[in-house]
Amino acid sequence: MTDKVIAKFTKNDVTIAPVKNLYSGFFKINLYQFEHALFAGGQSATISREILERGDAVAVLPYEPHSDNLLLIEQIRIGAIKSKQSPWLLECIAGMTDGCTDYEAVVKREALEEAGLELQELEFMLSYLSSPGGTTERLHLYLAVTDLSQLQSGVYGLETEGEDIKTHIISFNEAMARLASGEIDNAATVISLQWLALNRERIMNK
Repeated sequence: MTDKVIAKFTKNDVTIAPVKNLYSGFFKINLYQFEHALFAGGQSATISREILERGDAVAVLPYEPHSDNLLLIEQIRIGAIKSKQSPWLLECIAGMTDGCTDYEAVVKREALEEAGLELQELEFMLSYLSSPGGTTERLHLYLAVTDLSQLQSGVYGLETEGEDIKTHIISFNEAMARLASGEIDNAATVISLQWLALNRERIMNK
């Protein structure tokens, strides 16, 4: 018979030494030294991990149900240059929260800065840890039901942050084809499009 009992450790089962800052620049890197409870009982040896303290982020996928169109942005992502032919990626609108817990307000600010889009109706999709083995970052994803008919494709972004962002309005089917082909392969956009695929009928029939 399968044992269905699952050990439920919490943060109280982790002992962390004072965190040391190793680097502070565009990102911050801290050194975590910790011990934790073991499944077989007892404590682990001390483990050291350099952790990227990126902070939380938000992302939003603007969608127009009656036309079945959505908006994605295109910008350079230098981290993609190692594994992709082009580091210009199609993405959801996204941005860092900078410690703000009013995520909807951050979403609306980013949409205006990155796409010239004023958002009203937001629906929370989900949140996830981007890569918890190496960073504390958590992303909060939203869908924005909005009117895209009057929006002109253009170039947006803040010059002070070196942003050069182009908007694209494409059909849901085209977005899913680009997802299936592997062109769209950044996590927030992949998850947002898959969430929309699962919830599209409900949203279209609101």
